[in-house]
Amino acid sequence: MLSTIGIHDSVSAVFPPEALRDALDDIGPDVRIVSTDGIDGCDALVTFTCEDAFLEADLGWIHSIQAGVDRFPLGAVESAGVALTNSTGIHGDSVGETVAGYMLSFARQLHHYRDGQNEREWDRREWDVPYTLVGSSVCVVGLGTLGRGVAMRADALGMEVVGVKRTPTPVDHVETVYPSGELETAIADAGFVVLTVPLTDRTDGLIGAAELSAMRSDAVLINVARGAVVDEDALVDALETDAIDGAALDVFETEPLPAGSPLWGMENVIVTPHAAAATEAYYRRVATLVKENARRRIDGESLANRVV
Repeated sequence: MLSTIGIHDSVSAVFPPEALRDALDDIGPDVRIVSTDGIDGCDALVTFTCEDAFLEADLGWIHSIQAGVDRFPLGAVESAGVALTNSTGIHGDSVGETVAGYMLSFARQLHHYRDGQNEREWDRREWDVPYTLVGSSVCVVGLGTLGRGVAMRADALGMEVVGVKRTPTPVDHVETVYPSGELETAIADAGFVVLTVPLTDRTDGLIGAAELSAMRSDAVLINVARGAVVDEDALVDALETDAIDGAALDVFETEPLPAGSPLWGMENVIVTPHAAAATEAYYRRVATLVKENARRRIDGESLANRVV
């Protein structure tokens, strides 16, 4: 049965819950915005966060508006008999464009000039610092929706693209696909290393001191995965000792990034507030997934993007 879908107010971290409610206005079941105290009476919940109360309520289905589900205790969700779905598949273009923007910023030194503008400084970089992305190389670690979105755009910009995935089968726009066990080999020759993997037991701390040492000294690390995929202390050390040239970071071990983090003050680091997937169309894309799965739930079909 699916008579009431709750939109948890935590989705306001990404978009107004009212926008999603209105986009689901014609769905059939009643759609309401709820706080944690108001989830009783809901058969399903669309949410950004995960709280213990969700598993104690009589919910049959929870939908995460994010692709990553590391917020959710999957074992407990399964034991509670709750179906969990996620929003994988909707972020490839927005994250891909963000990563392209990071790479263009470093190649064309746009972040440096923006900093100069803030200080009213007319300061051109030395003649041999800017470069073009044409002929540059990138290794995309993780070739799911996000990674393929990055690879397609990097290929269009004339870059040499390699990638890493558990099963090294061919991927469009990627010249060479390395298995996970050859990570250091894959990243050794890349000018950019882009992390797009989900956070799992296998990827927690995936990039540490050894991997950073394997990178070129003129390489840039880009993380649009999860903060815990990178050993942040090791990254800070690599940046401070010029072991790598820079980093563009959208995710961090602690979010918001603490004011005392040395990453804030590094000229060769771009910090963005976990916004790589942001787009005004986000809520509409989530609505499309929720509508389809509501139909499937009512018709007794298996749910799309089901995690457990």
